Amino acid sequence: MTTTRARRAPEPQVVPFVPFVRPATVPLYRQIYDAYRTAILTGRLRPGQRLPSTRALADELEISRLPAVNAFEQLLHEGYIEGRVGAGTFVAGDIPDDLTRAGVAPGPAAAAPPPPTPRDEGGLRPFRVSLPALDHFPHRVWGRLLWRHGKRQSSALMAYGDPAGHVPLREAIAEYLGVARGVRCDAAHVLIVSGSQMALQLCAMALLDPGDAVCVEEPGYPGARDALRTSGATVVPIPLDAEGIDVRRLAAQGRRARLAYVTPSHQYPLGVSMTAARRLALLAWARGGNRWIVEDDYDSEYRYASRPLGALQGMDRGARVIYVGTFSKVLFPSLRVGYVVVPPPLWDTFVRLREALDIFSPTLAQAVLADFLREGHFARHLRRMRKLYLGRRDALVERIRARLGDVLTIHCADAGLHLSAFLPAGVHDREVLRRAAGRGITASALSACYAGRPVRQGLVLGFGGSDERRLVAAADILGDVIREVR
Repeated sequence: MTTTRARRAPEPQVVPFVPFVRPATVPLYRQIYDAYRTAILTGRLRPGQRLPSTRALADELEISRLPAVNAFEQLLHEGYIEGRVGAGTFVAGDIPDDLTRAGVAPGPAAAAPPPPTPRDEGGLRPFRVSLPALDHFPHRVWGRLLWRHGKRQSSALMAYGDPAGHVPLREAIAEYLGVARGVRCDAAHVLIVSGSQMALQLCAMALLDPGDAVCVEEPGYPGARDALRTSGATVVPIPLDAEGIDVRRLAAQGRRARLAYVTPSHQYPLGVSMTAARRLALLAWARGGNRWIVEDDYDSEYRYASRPLGALQGMDRGARVIYVGTFSKVLFPSLRVGYVVVPPPLWDTFVRLREALDIFSPTLAQAVLADFLREGHFARHLRRMRKLYLGRRDALVERIRARLGDVLTIHCADAGLHLSAFLPAGVHDREVLRRAAGRGITASALSACYAGRPVRQGLVLGFGGSDERRLVAAADILGDVIREVR
């Protein structure tokens, strides 16, 4: 009888150079770790490049295997390398950014300038804000719907689409918003866009002129400030209190204030929910001066302290609220489908401007999403995700309170996919994040959410995209980093 041995993946032809010092004044595992980390950060080892096994490395360096194992485990823990079952070990595709390149020798003075640094959005690393649980997305259901439309795609679906969006999707969104969010709308005024950033740009283009004042929450969402500035308007930060945006400060801006951007259901980043009294005052402000309100209802489906709150738009009887939503956080970001509920007087202007930007959104994705909503898959997915995110949030909150209470104070964790937490006095959040990036952690700085001078230093920690085990481990690392900075 013959036996067949499992085939081992071939080793890389070349073992990367490790500048070994003997006799060792630095531990052998540290020399290997430093050499590989430097090679990765300087680009000598590229993302996705396969590495030798620890056995092959030890043989090449003529040392025992243990230092090589210890070095690789540290690189793996910090996110520089990754293991693939049955394939081997590879340079991670999403490595820490340029801020971690301390100690890398500069090139000669006459060297050409380096290429632009790619924008680092944190990838799939722990605490990435606004990242949903992609590992629990119903891929099979989505794939079946995609196959259904792809295999018999009609000529109409392949041709130029309606700038306002695929009608079945607009109908499905209108039905969902009316039932789940209390939004007053029908399909005739649901405009499909490529995410909430496009929606905010449309609002700026349609409603603001250079020199107008657009009021935003302070602190607030930096992406909204950037989008609203595209019209040439001046961004005016309005402070928050426990009830939401301060409408008295808003009214003090006078006639120059043409628009207010708010996140009433789950304020970004602090998590405050705007009270009913404050909502009514805000609507009165808009009606009294022929002004507009942009309501960004991001991730409002996820609320843990109570049932989801109704939309501000549903309380509006004067058609002064433009309602913005997206599927990026409840489904997956690369879908790039958002929507705007446009007041009837603004409809023609919004559609014309939307067509000028990129004509229409891809129709195939809209058709698949329409079936996903109409056949009940979306509602089932939301129910599963609420329970999942509650578990992830609880694990993170418990760990912070148990192990990080001396360096991090949770401000609000009642809703959404992130929580906000304050740092001790004298600790700067950007420095914490700079060091945390080198250990495979991504979060957002609270100070970056201020249009003016930051009042508090803190962190915005996303918990949707990582499981409990990963969140707890990352929290421990984050605590060590904060203590180092302190």
